[in-house]
Amino acid sequence: MTDLVACLGTGKGTWTGVLKLVSRQDFEQCFLIVNSWTKQSLQLKKDNLHLVVIDSEAKTASIKEEIIKQLEGKIKGFEVAVNLDSGAGKEHTAVVTALIQLGFALRFVEMDGDDMIEVSQNQRFEGE
Repeated sequence: MTDLVACLGTGKGTWTGVLKLVSRQDFEQCFLIVNSWTKQSLQLKKDNLHLVVIDSEAKTASIKEEIIKQLEGKIKGFEVAVNLDSGAGKEHTAVVTALIQLGFALRFVEMDGDDMIEVSQNQRFEGE
């Protein structure tokens, strides 16, 4: 089973798809990249949910290093599912470069209604 890494930013209306992904049973662990405001606002509690708290005002390189520090050794396997539907551009850059630096293959996923789509393979996984 693959782990999920997703950004959860402060943008209005961007949480729905990310939280649908987190709620699925497809992922062994879910890591959400959040800032302190998002951490305080998020109501979702799951045993396999882990928050990676960053300073979204920091430079991209600093955010990347913080993500590496918090994820290193926690993700099993050689690939990770990634969702960047929420968050800002520099957070997205930091996430992708951190995961590449950690040596993971990336599978980009998103929700389409109740179905999860692996964008890179154009595969649809029906809702549960």
